[in-house]
Amino acid sequence: MKPRTLAVYSWLGFGYAFLYVPIALLVANSFNASRIGSHWGGFSLQWYARLLEDPQILDAAWLSLRVAFLSACAATLIGGCAGIALGRKDAFRGRTALTGMVAAPLVMPEIITGLSLLLLFVAMNSLIGWPSSRGFTTLTIAHTTFCLSYVAVVVRARVAGLDRSLEEAAMDLGGRPLRVLVDITLPGIAPALVSGWLLSFTLSLDDLVISSFVSGPGANTLPMLIFSKVKMGISPDINALAALIIGTVTFGVAVAGVLMFRTEKRASAARGR
Repeated sequence: MKPRTLAVYSWLGFGYAFLYVPIALLVANSFNASRIGSHWGGFSLQWYARLLEDPQILDAAWLSLRVAFLSACAATLIGGCAGIALGRKDAFRGRTALTGMVAAPLVMPEIITGLSLLLLFVAMNSLIGWPSSRGFTTLTIAHTTFCLSYVAVVVRARVAGLDRSLEEAAMDLGGRPLRVLVDITLPGIAPALVSGWLLSFTLSLDDLVISSFVSGPGANTLPMLIFSKVKMGISPDINALAALIIGTVTFGVAVAGVLMFRTEKRASAARGR
């Protein structure tokens, strides 16, 4: 192996190790019977059992899962429509403004987004009396707002790479635009929609800054609860909770990878016929 290649692989290995070794140590410590992370006291599942006995953690987990699921569905619907419009229409009135609005949440600092949404909800409450309080509803709206941009970018890239001749052929055979969208376009961008949904679900489940602004008393998500507990020191049950979140995200990414691989394999086989 050439010295230059060896140096590249060494730096690459160091980068991945710096990123993933702490995560592996966190997961390992979640099975540590000892309360001291530097001392291995044997394998134990007691910290996971304690999570099931803590109503505060269970309430936060249930709230986070509900918000993540609904916001991911809403972001996929709205962001998917925006991505299709930006990827299919070469020019239409308001395209530049729509492109800017889609890209803005991606580059905007989260603290600015959270503060803006907080001021919006306060102003709406003063004007129309809704939302009456900050909690599940405001969290879902806020998470949908910043997640849909990620979906739009992913779907737009997928739509731009589709073969337009298939849609044109379907229309030449008498297919209406809605029918062509359902039978041709949506199956073609299905991997992007699944990826966008999973990405939105992960981002919502992981968000801390924006959730801190738009949530109220008694509406703590898992990241907010973990952050508040870490201020008083890292306890083993927090390691277990973090390990469960890592497992959930890993499972979602694995499912998305399998679905995308199968879809690409079927598409390659269809092109080879």
